[in-house]
Amino acid sequence: MNGSVFILKGNIIYSKSPKEFHICERGYLVCRNGKAEGVYRTLPFRLGGSPIRDFGDSLIIPGLVDLHLHAPQYSYRGLGMDMELLEWLEVNTFPEEAKFESLDHAREAYRIFTENLRQSATTRACVFATVHRPATLLLMDMLEKSGLDTYVGKVNMDRNCPDYICEETEGSARETLEWIRDVLHRNYENTRPILTPRFTPSCTDGLMEELKKLQMRYDLPVQSHLSENPGEIEWVKELCPWAEFYGDVYDRFGLFGADCPTVMAHCVYSDEREIARMKENGVFIAHCPESNMNVSSGIAPVRRFLEEGLRVGIGSDVAGGSTENLFRAMAHAVQSSKLRWRLVDDSLEPLTAEEVFYMATKGGGGFFGKVGSFEQGYEFDAVVLDDSRLAHPQPMDIRSRLERMIYLADEREVRAKFVKGKEICLS
Repeated sequence: MNGSVFILKGNIIYSKSPKEFHICERGYLVCRNGKAEGVYRTLPFRLGGSPIRDFGDSLIIPGLVDLHLHAPQYSYRGLGMDMELLEWLEVNTFPEEAKFESLDHAREAYRIFTENLRQSATTRACVFATVHRPATLLLMDMLEKSGLDTYVGKVNMDRNCPDYICEETEGSARETLEWIRDVLHRNYENTRPILTPRFTPSCTDGLMEELKKLQMRYDLPVQSHLSENPGEIEWVKELCPWAEFYGDVYDRFGLFGADCPTVMAHCVYSDEREIARMKENGVFIAHCPESNMNVSSGIAPVRRFLEEGLRVGIGSDVAGGSTENLFRAMAHAVQSSKLRWRLVDDSLEPLTAEEVFYMATKGGGGFFGKVGSFEQGYEFDAVVLDDSRLAHPQPMDIRSRLERMIYLADEREVRAKFVKGKEICLS
């Protein structure tokens, strides 16, 4: 597998657009120098001597992309789901994240998180850590060893959080600068820094200004939260009365797309102005449907985002979401869109399997470059799924088998996994 060319054989499924699957039954998927060279029904003569891995009747899909999750929250996923967002942060999140001041705690918690993410169908992720520089570096070391390709952010908070986890403005900026320098000295191959102001209520104007300086100096992307919860939005109005809307706060500091690659999680209550600004600036939206239901935020108008041509991906948002399994996130995206259509706005039709699969692959993959498809020139991220565990009384076509995976698959179906053409050890 270490040669410049190798081939996977199986039932190949990928997306070029949100409208349809591209399916090549019992076809050949060619990797050359870490990139997809092509998908073929019959192998070209020129490739006849190349090594082939025959996965029989298994499904071969692009690796899944998680645009939003919180690594330190993994240990309490599934807990506190009877609270709304802001209460949940105070009761669960801040006390738990404070524990990561201890490297012993961080080492064990991040070991569990990294191992489970490695075993999943996820190949790329945008990850929040905590305010703690040493623990964030430890997480990045572990993710680098896993072979996954990730952006990881040291969180910034200098207001509206408990004293035991609140940073001083200058100290937060200084620690972030030192963290960036540490990361650059490590020369990671697959792990990159991303600036991470937690959200507007936790970051003063002064801190946002300092983060913009770092963004420009090191040409870094940004991740944060946006318009997730009604109470949060009202809070932002009080804190930033000068802003036209929530996203305008980030934009005033140059941390909202345009020349600064940005992914914003949730966008449940984004209004016309915010949607227009995100489209204009090329901001990526991380749709996190289970989290939005679990912490009683609402249901994002994803159909509207797709119709407007916004860049939309999927996020598990652990631990607002209960699992890193992005197949479940896809299923939740379909299910929640049906509820929104039936109960809130019948002008926005429910999402389809084709659309949520696109969001979890090529849609979110765009944040990483040419990622999330098997089109020629895309980075070779692939996952082989063996669905033989899921017995069925009659033959099923490939599309039906993939749709069933969206609702039923977990790490047990993952037979093999590749990132940039390199196989990830799953044993």
